Amino acid sequence: MNGPCRLHVDLARQQLEVIGNEGRIFRHYPVSTAANGPGEMNGSLCTPTGEHVVRARIGAGLPLNTVFVGRRPTGETYHQGLRERHPDRDWILTRIIWLSGCEPGKNRLGNVDTMRRYIYLHGTPDDVDMGQPGSHGCVRMRNADIVELFDLVCVGTRVSIEA
Repeated sequence: MNGPCRLHVDLARQQLEVIGNEGRIFRHYPVSTAANGPGEMNGSLCTPTGEHVVRARIGAGLPLNTVFVGRRPTGETYHQGLRERHPDRDWILTRIIWLSGCEPGKNRLGNVDTMRRYIYLHGTPDDVDMGQPGSHGCVRMRNADIVELFDLVCVGTRVSIEA
């Protein structure tokens, strides 16, 4: 890809599109967004809508299924036995693309701050259904897809999330 791109997350279609400078969609991925639907309030467990930017990229070079807690790799590699030992964990795997809102009062600052809500694009166990809402607010992706996307974006990449 030449130059920057932007991302578009369509909550209704449960799809993420990578759009080049010329406006052409050149990648699309199935995703899983919040089970609670769209919303910006802190504690809502909803996926925030509106304009965002990539604030940070976390996990470059780490193996598939690396487990993260608090944005730090735990040293664990996800597998079914680990899931059975920790059935209530919200699995954040492989890569994290941390978002920050751009619209004060909608998704930035105060009780609606996407960054302070720790909203990410991130990998999830491969048996999690894509194309169906189910997350706690983040945008979940297949591990191979998040690795590919991670390599396409940089800090500052625009991300629009639409209900």
